[in-house]
Amino acid sequence: MAKFEMDTEFVRKLAEILEETHLGEIELADGERRIRVARPPVTVAAAAPVAFAAPAALPAGAVAGPSALANGGDIGAHPGAVKSPMVGTAYLAPEPDKPVFVNIGDKVTAGQTLLIIEAMKTFNPIKAPKAGTVKQVLIENAQPVEFGQPLMIVE
Repeated sequence: MAKFEMDTEFVRKLAEILEETHLGEIELADGERRIRVARPPVTVAAAAPVAFAAPAALPAGAVAGPSALANGGDIGAHPGAVKSPMVGTAYLAPEPDKPVFVNIGDKVTAGQTLLIIEAMKTFNPIKAPKAGTVKQVLIENAQPVEFGQPLMIVE
């Protein structure tokens, strides 16, 4: 059996990809050689889905959903669209009995957690790519989401 040499720079690059994409793990195989890099899981209890009541009134200028996009355009093409980096289940709050991370009309800072996506029993925070205002929440709590699916609009 051939000796397995570890390329630590390659492992560091994989770890950077995990951080940038907010993925929980990456696994690669080349023949019989296999490498897996994983981040520690985020400890968030998700005992049961939570039902969220809609706010009584939307703030001035807030839009209620994807149908509100001007000119019937593709919501995913919106410059403020925050898209899912993975397949999983999206949760709008850190725990079933806690308030949501953000509401429509909230001001957010770059890097602020907007929601979490559970994938393979790992909770991955989805962060605001830029500072702005949450204009739309395009998903329901505990909703399955696909890679690239628009989740929120932050302008």
